[in-house]
Amino acid sequence: MAAQATIETVEKEIFEGLGELGADRDAISREATFEELEVDSLDLVELSQIIEEKFGVELEGDDVKDLKSVGEVVDLVVARAA
Repeated sequence: MAAQATIETVEKEIFEGLGELGADRDAISREATFEELEVDSLDLVELSQIIEEKFGVELEGDDVKDLKSVGEVVDLVVARAA
């Protein structure tokens, strides 16, 4: 069963996932952009897989291609899980 997707739980998982993918953990925040974190499209695919496993929310390339910040992804996951 998927975890409950509250802003707090989604934020925690995404922050942890970005850290595991090599982003500077001290730089990760809702306002941080993927460019600032040096997160590329392959990293976003991996992050999408983590999100799907944890929350049952499937994100396609078109869903994330225009998202620039960590907070935008958090908000999208919470909205889709509701």
